[in-house]
Amino acid sequence: MINFNSSMLKRWVEKNTDFLTGARIQKIQQPTRRDFVLAIRNNGETRKFYININPQYYHLCFMTKENEAKRLIEIPQKPPMFCMLLRKYLENAVIARVNQPQYERILEFYVETYNELSEKIYLCLAIELMGKHSNVILYNYDTNIILGCAHNVGAEKSREREMAGGLPYVYPSGRPSGWYEGESVEQIDDYYAQIIYDDKVKKLKSACSQIVAKKLKKDETSLKKMRVDKNFDKYRLYGDLIMANLYNCRDYSKSVTLFDYENNKEISIELDETKTLKDNANRFYKLYNKGKTAFEKIIELSAVLKENIQYYQQILYSLELASDIDELLEIKSEIEPEKVEKNHMKSQLEPIDIEGCKVYIGKNNRQNDLIVSKLSRDEDYWFHTKDCAGSHVLLKCDNPSDKLILECAKLAKQYSKGSLSSKVGVIYTKRKYLKKPPKANLGYVTYKNEREIIL
Repeated sequence: MINFNSSMLKRWVEKNTDFLTGARIQKIQQPTRRDFVLAIRNNGETRKFYININPQYYHLCFMTKENEAKRLIEIPQKPPMFCMLLRKYLENAVIARVNQPQYERILEFYVETYNELSEKIYLCLAIELMGKHSNVILYNYDTNIILGCAHNVGAEKSREREMAGGLPYVYPSGRPSGWYEGESVEQIDDYYAQIIYDDKVKKLKSACSQIVAKKLKKDETSLKKMRVDKNFDKYRLYGDLIMANLYNCRDYSKSVTLFDYENNKEISIELDETKTLKDNANRFYKLYNKGKTAFEKIIELSAVLKENIQYYQQILYSLELASDIDELLEIKSEIEPEKVEKNHMKSQLEPIDIEGCKVYIGKNNRQNDLIVSKLSRDEDYWFHTKDCAGSHVLLKCDNPSDKLILECAKLAKQYSKGSLSSKVGVIYTKRKYLKKPPKANLGYVTYKNEREIIL
């Protein structure tokens, strides 16, 4: 990654000084504690000035709309205190002079403005691009006293240069070697916007994967703990045998030995000696019903857990496949719907053309659901890998050739967890044979009348 050094800043200042000198700061926004957006206007033109003091990709530039979208900038409803301070002193103020101290990675805006008493004052907005020490500081140029910083630096962090409101502003005492050497980047905005975008894609993908992996592990552990007791049927047998021998045995006995006609042998049954034979039989019937109910419940819960495990595996595969923010936000809206605003989701599913027919490939569960719910018709063909997480593939064609069927099956394998396996089964059937069970997970379907191709 190219560092934003003083040489790069020098070239940027030389290129933009004419626009900045005499320009008015119209609007100030602080999306996060580490980046700022200033709307600056001069000669009938408004530009968005972007400042980023993140140690990973500190830089400044004039930002295009396209790269603003790449940075995923979201303005908080309640601006930070430092942003409010900047608005108080700098909004509608004029930039009188722009300066870069020699050899420093510092950009200074000298501003004429007014205080609460309507007295003219001179302030300086210092933008320091110095790795982990990057900061934005507003100080009074006449008194050299700091009014506020993007983040304060106490004595525990730096004995030589504390930064906080009320303290004097001083330049850094020394410069690491190489500050003024290095190449210049012609398109700073494009370069760093892509760096930020790639980093946010990586972090969002990692965050989503951790959430899903945690849910997957929980359900897999729960499934392993499921114990199915099939011995409950013996209690029904005990009850039946006792009821059939009520008049051949005595009440209030510790046990009874009876002939089991179902298994053709004698068995001994332990009884509750405080109860009659009939009460003991009823007790066994209750144990039978309780065991049967528990067995049915465990079978039901196991089926739900298996379906959820398959669903989470599908999401993890979709995360591997995702390559941009929009796809990741679609996936995040599945796992944390309350944390994703719908206006950030731009679901798009463009078909590819094979032999003049449209083929759709779903890369996540929302797209898979879109294929089944909206894009497909009864006579369309649906493809999916068998017993393997993968994409839904839809072929819209009236009479597809065997070659076309094979090509779609290959796509289903390619966009699946089994893409590198030597043998994978791909099933296909017509859309009319698919069914979405009520309350099923997103993208889940059942099917019938399927055929299978081994690839």
